[in-house]
Amino acid sequence: MQTQLAPRYQGTPDGLAAEAILRKCVHCGFCTATCPTYQLLGCELDSPRGRIYLIKQVLEGTTPTRKTQQHLDRCLTCRNCETTCPSGVQYGHLLDIGRKLVDAQVPRPATERALRWALKEGLPSPAFAPAMAMGQLVRGLLPHALKNKVPAKQAAGTWPTRKHARKVLLLAGCVQPAMSPNINSATVRVLDAAGIQTLIAPKAGCCGAVKFHLNDQDGGMAEMRANIDAWWPYVVGTAGQSGIEGIVSNASGCGVTVKDYGHILQGDPAYAARAQRISELTQDISEWLPELATKLKGRVAAQASRIAFHPPCSLQHGMQLRGGVEKYMGELGFHVKLAGCEPHLCCGSAGTYSVLNPDISYQLRDRKLGHLASTFGAEPPEQIVSANIGCISHLQSGTSTPVRHWIELLDAALQPSGQLPSHAVLHPQSPVP
Repeated sequence: MQTQLAPRYQGTPDGLAAEAILRKCVHCGFCTATCPTYQLLGCELDSPRGRIYLIKQVLEGTTPTRKTQQHLDRCLTCRNCETTCPSGVQYGHLLDIGRKLVDAQVPRPATERALRWALKEGLPSPAFAPAMAMGQLVRGLLPHALKNKVPAKQAAGTWPTRKHARKVLLLAGCVQPAMSPNINSATVRVLDAAGIQTLIAPKAGCCGAVKFHLNDQDGGMAEMRANIDAWWPYVVGTAGQSGIEGIVSNASGCGVTVKDYGHILQGDPAYAARAQRISELTQDISEWLPELATKLKGRVAAQASRIAFHPPCSLQHGMQLRGGVEKYMGELGFHVKLAGCEPHLCCGSAGTYSVLNPDISYQLRDRKLGHLASTFGAEPPEQIVSANIGCISHLQSGTSTPVRHWIELLDAALQPSGQLPSHAVLHPQSPVP
């Protein structure tokens, strides 16, 4: 796609990056077939190809409007189109640039600015955990829309204290420890059972995705730099001890962002090299499944016989990781199966999307739950599993079928009783090795 950049964008980092991406697009339209918003709305401008044209127009000097902004806002950033695209168009990176350029020229209404500010400042804040705890105490009294965002209180289970020669860092996340603390402790217990010790850097925080995708890119990058500073002593090792083997993420929405640190911070001379190294070290917990399956085989008593798996977009499209959970959980004795219809489509969670675009989000949720319910034909699944806290909480808000992280199933099967532990403890702040 030929692009004639307006003078204001010529030679700029954003202009050069966008132009390189646009040149790969051949107008084929394959992306429209797998775009959730195009499927629902049927509008070309709510498809990847349409949004690419809108961004191209802005780069060529057309003044964007509120309509331009809304069409870009409606994108879930699921990146399904990247999986579909035969030309390798990096649509997600282009969208980040487009949203940045449009927001710089189109003021948002005051109420919208306030909501977006509350989300980007509140979710990564230390105040989120006590606020969530308060919400859980009065959950039964909350209005339906707010109750959907407040999961029932969950026990975290024990945190292993054994030490192992092999060590990894865990990306603890910002909202997950408050909303579903057992996911982190289950991850640590499973790795411990495989002879791997998990550490947490006390000063690490939000991965930066919330602010970055709400177009506070400077704020998001500040959180990324803070994480790199917090993790770096573990990477290089101290006091004669070697560094960690990797950084483990059990929330694919966070993991896909950390894997992108090298790209996002490539223009920062102080952080570019370290950011690239952090990206190389980061792995979704599912990438450890081949080793876990080998080490834990024979020690797992499978639980439910019918488990429907929803692979988050950040896992299957963002990180291009497909098939691993079903394959290796199957080797461990679990009957895990993808929905037979539209397993590639987004569930509608998409970070803060379900708050900012609830109508589209809940249509996609109900569509996804309908497909998951028919995964095993006439018999409904006993459980639904996923790999991202946002998807898990969003899907759970629309069904009585338990929705959990697949690592929790594996952890529960390793327990002597085969049940989730009932006692909760806070995760410790691991010292630097």
